[in-house]
Amino acid sequence: MKLWGGRFTKPTNQLVEEYTASISFDQKMWRQDIVGSLAHVAMLGKCGILPMEEVRQIIAGLKKVKDKIERGQAEFLVAHEDVHMNIEKMLIEEIGPVGGKLHTGRSRNDQVALDMHLYLREKLMEIIQLAMYLQEAMLAQASQHLDTVMPGYTHLQRAQPVLFGYHLMAYVSMLQRDIERMTETWNRVNVLPLGAGALAGTTFPIDRTFVAEMLQFDGIYQNSMDAVSDRDFIVEFLADASLLMTHLSRLCEELVIWSSQEFSFVELDDAFCTGSSIMPQKKNPDVAELVRGKTGRVYGNLFGLLTVLKGLPLAYNKDMQEDKEGMFDTVATIHGALALLTPMIQTMQVRTERMRQAVTNDFSNATDLADYLVRKNMPFRQAHEVVGRTVLYCIEQQKYLLDLTLEEFQSFSGVIGADVYDALAVETVVNARNVLGGTARNQVEAQIAWFQNKLKETHVWVDKNSQKVMIESLIDVGSPA
Repeated sequence: MKLWGGRFTKPTNQLVEEYTASISFDQKMWRQDIVGSLAHVAMLGKCGILPMEEVRQIIAGLKKVKDKIERGQAEFLVAHEDVHMNIEKMLIEEIGPVGGKLHTGRSRNDQVALDMHLYLREKLMEIIQLAMYLQEAMLAQASQHLDTVMPGYTHLQRAQPVLFGYHLMAYVSMLQRDIERMTETWNRVNVLPLGAGALAGTTFPIDRTFVAEMLQFDGIYQNSMDAVSDRDFIVEFLADASLLMTHLSRLCEELVIWSSQEFSFVELDDAFCTGSSIMPQKKNPDVAELVRGKTGRVYGNLFGLLTVLKGLPLAYNKDMQEDKEGMFDTVATIHGALALLTPMIQTMQVRTERMRQAVTNDFSNATDLADYLVRKNMPFRQAHEVVGRTVLYCIEQQKYLLDLTLEEFQSFSGVIGADVYDALAVETVVNARNVLGGTARNQVEAQIAWFQNKLKETHVWVDKNSQKVMIESLIDVGSPA
C-alpha cells in the first residue's frame, strides 16, 4: 500500500511506477533528506506538536536508517517512488506506525525543495574551492613565467608579444568571475523552503526560524507557493556552471593547440594524456578534449531545465522532477573537470625557447614600429600605412623587421633612426605596455598580487560559511535537549 494510497482503489500500473519514480537518481540526497527530517521532527517536539517521547523514537529510528544505508544494508525500491518515501518506509519498518508522524506539518513538495537546497549548498562550496585550487595552480605557473615571452593572438594570427604569465592571468580573471557568481548564487541557495507545506503553509504551529537556525540557513522563503515552485537557484547554478565550462573549454582548446607539434609551446604530463591503439608515437591531450566536449552537456542541462519551467503554472507540478538529473550531472561534470585541470596545469612543462622563437620570427612588433613613428610626430594613420608597406617588403624579401638594415628602414621613412632596433626588441615591446592591465613584467606582478588578495578574501568567505554545509556535523541536529 502506498503511503498516499488511501484515496485509490487500484494499485499503480507497473509502467507508471517505473516511469514516474525518481529513486534511481534522487537517492543521492539521502543524507540531506535525513538531516532535514531530523531538524523537522526536533521542531515538532519543540513546538509541542508531537510529544517528546515520540520525537526521541523518530530521531533514534532515523539514525538507524542512516546507519543501515551507510553499511549498504538498505534497499531503495522503485515501488516507493523517491528518496523521501523510501526513507519514511524504512523508518516505519524500524519503529512502527509512530514513524508516520514524521510527516506532520510538511509535504513532499517542501521536503524535496529542502533536500535540493541542502545538496546544492554543499556542492557549490566544493566547486568554489576546486575553482580556487585551479586559480592557485595558474598563479603559480604565472609567477614562474614572468620573463617567458610568447605570441599573443587575435583571429589565431600572431598579434603582439605578451608574457606567458600574462596570458594565464586572463584565465585567472575568468575564474574569479566564476567564483564570485557562485558565491552570490550560494547566498540564494542558502534559504529555507521547509514549512511551506504543499503550497499554502500548514495548519500546525510550526517554527520555521527554529529549523532555519538548526540547518544554518541564512534566510527563509517568505511565500510558501514560491518556496515549493522555485527552481531559480538551480537555474542560476546551471548558468554559472555553463559560463565556468565555457572558460574551461577555452583554456582546454588552447592547451590542445599549444601541445600540438605545430606549436609545441607546452607539454602536458604523461599522466594526463593517452595514446593511440594503432599509432605508437601519439600522445593525445584527451583530458583537455573531454572537458571541451563535456561543456555541451552542461549547456544542455541549463536549457533543459529552463524549458521545463517556462510554462508551469504555480505551484508544484510533476514536471519539476526533471530538475534533478541535470543538476547532479552538472555537479559531477564540473567537479571532474576542475579536479583534473588543476594537477594538469601544475605539471605542465612550458617550452620557453619555442615560445620566444615564435615571437622573434614574426611581425608581432609591427604595432611598436607604428608607435615609434608616432613618437617621431607622425600621425598614427600615416604610420600605420608606412609600417604596412614595410611589412610587405619584409615578406617579399623573406625577412623580419629586425633583419632590416637602417638604410632599408629609412627607405620607408627618414625619421627612423638607429634607436629603432631597441624599440622593436621583444623585451622592449613587452615592457612598453606598462599600464594597468598591460603585459609589462611589473604589471603582471601587480595582477598576480591583486588576485592573490582576492583568493585570500574568498578563503575567508569559505571559512565563514563552510560549517553550514557540513552534513555530517548537522546529522545530530535532531538530538533532543
